[in-house]
Amino acid sequence: MDLWQYEREAAQAGYDLVCGCDEAGAGPLAGPVYAAAVILPLGADIPGLNDSKKLTEKKREALFPIIQAAARAWAVAGVDAAEIDATDILSARMKAMQLAIDALEVCPGFALIDGNRDRGQTAAIRTPHRCIVKGDSLSASIAAASILAKVSRDRFMLEMARDYPQYGFEQHKGYGTRLHYQALRTYGPSPIHRRTFLKNL
Repeated sequence: MDLWQYEREAAQAGYDLVCGCDEAGAGPLAGPVYAAAVILPLGADIPGLNDSKKLTEKKREALFPIIQAAARAWAVAGVDAAEIDATDILSARMKAMQLAIDALEVCPGFALIDGNRDRGQTAAIRTPHRCIVKGDSLSASIAAASILAKVSRDRFMLEMARDYPQYGFEQHKGYGTRLHYQALRTYGPSPIHRRTFLKNL
């Protein structure tokens, strides 16, 4: 599979700097949604690069500094639980991705966005872009962004596990596991829980 097809097509269309963008943490009951944007040199060799969901935690952690070193630019951004509750998760995802793109040290002319959505009710991708369904498996730069976003969010949730040890965030990273629901029934929501995700609790 050619993981550079979409980057190559964008370059042929005249875009010198193309970033991949992906988010992590759309589904959890707690914590922020994170996004990353990565500009890789076309054809950069990063052995093992793949969709973060197809990699072990150990492999993602190993690839994290390799991607950072290889990238022409990279950035990570997040939108917290309170803002997710105040808007909606789709808007928060779009805002996080655009924030990550805007935080890049060099401005990309074009963005490759994972998924089939580029706007929510209150936020949209403003950078010229193309949405790619399953892009984290089809584009090298989106795959790299998926890893940076996932690792960054997981690290944040490990910090939250120390602040709120009763919820077991170190085990489930905020996702709706049986353990997590049991803790919510016992202790109620923490300040980092998404209240709009707990309506059926």
